[in-house]
Amino acid sequence: MNKTIRRAAVFALLLVFALLVRATWVQFYDGKALAEDKDNRRNAITTYAGPLGNIIVGGHAVTGSARTTHSDLAYKRTYTDGELYAAVTGYASQAYAPTQLEGIYQDVLNGTDSRLKNPLDTVIGKRADPGDVVTTIDPAVQKAAYQALGDKKGAAVAIDPKTGRILAVVSTPSYDPSSLTDANTAGAAWKQLNADPDKPLTNRALRQPLPPGSTFKLVVAAAALEDGLYSSVDQSTRSPNPYMLPGSTRPLTNEDPGAPCANASIRVALRYSCNNVFGKMAVDLGQDKVRAMAEKFGFNDDKQDVPVRAYTSVYPSGMDEAQTALSGIGQFDDTATPLQMAMVSAAIANDGELVSPHMVARITDSGGDVLQNYDDAGSKRIVSASTARQLQSAMQTVVSQGTGTNARIPGATVGGKTGTAQHGENNSKTPYAWFTSYAKSDSNGKEVAVAVMVEQSDAARSEVSGNGLAAPVAKAMMRAALAG
Repeated sequence: MNKTIRRAAVFALLLVFALLVRATWVQFYDGKALAEDKDNRRNAITTYAGPLGNIIVGGHAVTGSARTTHSDLAYKRTYTDGELYAAVTGYASQAYAPTQLEGIYQDVLNGTDSRLKNPLDTVIGKRADPGDVVTTIDPAVQKAAYQALGDKKGAAVAIDPKTGRILAVVSTPSYDPSSLTDANTAGAAWKQLNADPDKPLTNRALRQPLPPGSTFKLVVAAAALEDGLYSSVDQSTRSPNPYMLPGSTRPLTNEDPGAPCANASIRVALRYSCNNVFGKMAVDLGQDKVRAMAEKFGFNDDKQDVPVRAYTSVYPSGMDEAQTALSGIGQFDDTATPLQMAMVSAAIANDGELVSPHMVARITDSGGDVLQNYDDAGSKRIVSASTARQLQSAMQTVVSQGTGTNARIPGATVGGKTGTAQHGENNSKTPYAWFTSYAKSDSNGKEVAVAVMVEQSDAARSEVSGNGLAAPVAKAMMRAALAG
């Protein structure tokens, strides 16, 4: 073979080899990337080729699938009581990425989760029948929260302290997820929802941390008792009234100037929500000890999954003493979600042990067989049983004789803490109204812990308080949880 032919043959072989390499690369690497590309229409066609699996609440599906017409997407998602459960389900849309449980469990719900496939499905490449997501949500508690919040802008969370099951997650104003499911109409609905100044797409229960106000005093009290700064909730504190912020001529005042807050015990200070007591207590403990206790409850945890990831509730660092005092009453740069404050009450109610909160009980295949069970939730000790029981007693005083009387429930033991958090520069905007509490039935052994935040309402500014706005919502939720 002459030299020219040999070179041409080698070059031709190299071209063939390059083509083989490229074809292999496209098939096994680029092909996978293209198949998973969010803009690949074939994925949507495949996803909506048949009905999706369902999200179950109280034994009944709150989702469904409907046949479409005039579209290459054969089915679309539907919702029952969509506005009621939007903060739980999120939405599955032909046009937008799914959110909340729809997003987290989209592989289960559309049949692509490998655990759903039987051996034959794997061999022939058939998509499995979709599975279901069974939630821990109690319809009665969810409805009670939603109806009690009404036209207020706010949120509420309820947890079973003994099991960690989340019984309600409500955010208002809500929206109907059905408006976003159809690709032909979703765009207009999306623009309208995002333009709404009330931000209905924001999950305020899990993903909007705000200053918790005086509800945070429970965390400071827990730190003081655990540290031994005070031996009991009935020991007098060293708390002048007024308390001057360190390095400042500004006094830390109390809402009720006539309240017996000078050197008040923790019980009395919680009952009257004495700022001077808890501001000084935070300074006496030091920010590091308060932060350590806050983090035990869940603050500063950027991986708080329930399984929807909650935004981080923050207890700050690098403060001076005046800022530490303000942080001790739930102001300065403190922030918390209703989920976080419900966790505080849940741990106290459960004698100091926090069971991991979760709103999914299990995921199942199409036949109901369990793929994964979440009810074996782990737990961790936050405070000693002795500290927890003292705080329970003091919280009961808040409800029976103090600032939380609107949460009283006949036939139940109720403990709570109100909060009114300043909003805006120099408190120029309407304050946030908070209430966190627990209730235990005197007859059937049921328990619940809740937190309610009212961001905005029609109430006059002078009437904005945790007891006036948030406690009635908590009461409705607790009564529903304890019923039966």
